[in-house]
Amino acid sequence: MTIDSIVAPGRVAVITGAANGIGLAAAERFAGSGMKVCLADVNDDALEAAGAAVARKSSVADVLTVQTDVSRREDVERLKTMAYEKFGEVGFLMSNAGIEGGGGLFADPVRWKQTLDVNLWGAINVVQVFGPAMIAQGTPGAIVTTGSKQGITTPPGDTAYNVSKAGLKVLTEALAHELRNTPDCRLTAHLLIPGFTYTGLTRAKGVTEKPSGAWTGAQVVDFMLSSMRRGDFYILCPDNDVSRSMDEKRMRWAAEDIVENRPALSRWHPDFKDAFERFMKAE
Repeated sequence: MTIDSIVAPGRVAVITGAANGIGLAAAERFAGSGMKVCLADVNDDALEAAGAAVARKSSVADVLTVQTDVSRREDVERLKTMAYEKFGEVGFLMSNAGIEGGGGLFADPVRWKQTLDVNLWGAINVVQVFGPAMIAQGTPGAIVTTGSKQGITTPPGDTAYNVSKAGLKVLTEALAHELRNTPDCRLTAHLLIPGFTYTGLTRAKGVTEKPSGAWTGAQVVDFMLSSMRRGDFYILCPDNDVSRSMDEKRMRWAAEDIVENRPALSRWHPDFKDAFERFMKAE
């Protein structure tokens, strides 16, 4: 599989969470590359505006918008039916829909359920509904899920979101294993792990201008495609404040909590504060 055989004129991309941020940036990039694009989002008004913006990169005939709540299996089934009926295939599937956290450990269980339903079950629905059909096509393709660094380092304070993104990481790892062990399968799976990115979620927090430390959605998409061209599964994005080496150290420290038998989340434990700072400063 080469990414250039997928992001290519005439091929088809389906993107959830496509009304803004990384999803919209991906849709615009794909349309500009000559792909046909199906945009899905739960926000109908924002979705229609996004569809019009993407159509300006190609043509109205090559753009489809489908209002979709990914937490509802029947919505995802309808999305698949409409995408295949209009375009006949799917080459690039991007399970990108997600909602921000707000789910502390003892927070409202309704908010917990909503977060897990969209961020985790939404991805499960998308993968299970589209995956078999894409395998059966016998053509090169890729499935990308949008994860989070919080699903790896799991910082305290936003537990529901962390759980949802940790589960999504496990889901995508299992998908990659399944695809490479399926005879004649020409699909690959990839976990996109953005850094600080200026998106619709950022704006929802009251940030109306891109912070200097943040990347744009377009920068994330460019990094994603260059990483996929190298064959990367883990697409670990830096940003303007955090380098890859910083991310790697934070993730290594988190994993070594188990190996070193340290307290859970020792990075934020007062007894390990100095040790963590020395670890981060070490060459």
